[in-house]
Amino acid sequence: MVQWHPFLDMLVTCSYDNTIKVWAEEDDDSENWHCVQTLNEASNGHSSTVWALSFNSTGDRMVTCSDDLTLKIWETDPKATPPAEDGFAPWRHVSTLSGYHDRTIFSVHWSREGIIASGAADDAIRLFVQNEEVDGPSYKLLLKKEKAHEMDVNAVQWSSHETRLLASGSDDGSIKIWEFASVA
Repeated sequence: MVQWHPFLDMLVTCSYDNTIKVWAEEDDDSENWHCVQTLNEASNGHSSTVWALSFNSTGDRMVTCSDDLTLKIWETDPKATPPAEDGFAPWRHVSTLSGYHDRTIFSVHWSREGIIASGAADDAIRLFVQNEEVDGPSYKLLLKKEKAHEMDVNAVQWSSHETRLLASGSDDGSIKIWEFASVA
């Protein structure tokens, strides 16, 4: 997967090689891009294929999901000293969510309101929110939908227009639209 940062000229990729890579354009007007940071197991990253990523609404956090059955939260501080190459602040791991899915997590999406949705090969969808009762970045399960589809949930996506709508797609050939009375 490849994802543009919501505000910066930066791309983030995730891959079968268990890494998340941050890419920036070369300064020499060559229109070439180069990797400015690699997040891997050594940096508290994933231990298996990383399938998807999503940024929060302010672009200072991202969530990734993996074949290792975890969601990982990363953050960056634009005021970090020293800044990473090309002026980009480095990303660092701040939280891991595990034990919520028992098969590969294929998709993740962060809503404008701060709700993280995940879809997995266990046919389920999970929703998470930041746990305000704990110091530091911690997340808690808000909702679990078992058997959201008859087969793997390969994609989840919050609506950019209607905050209560989540779409999901599956190997069962269906797309479903979920409406939540309240997501926070």
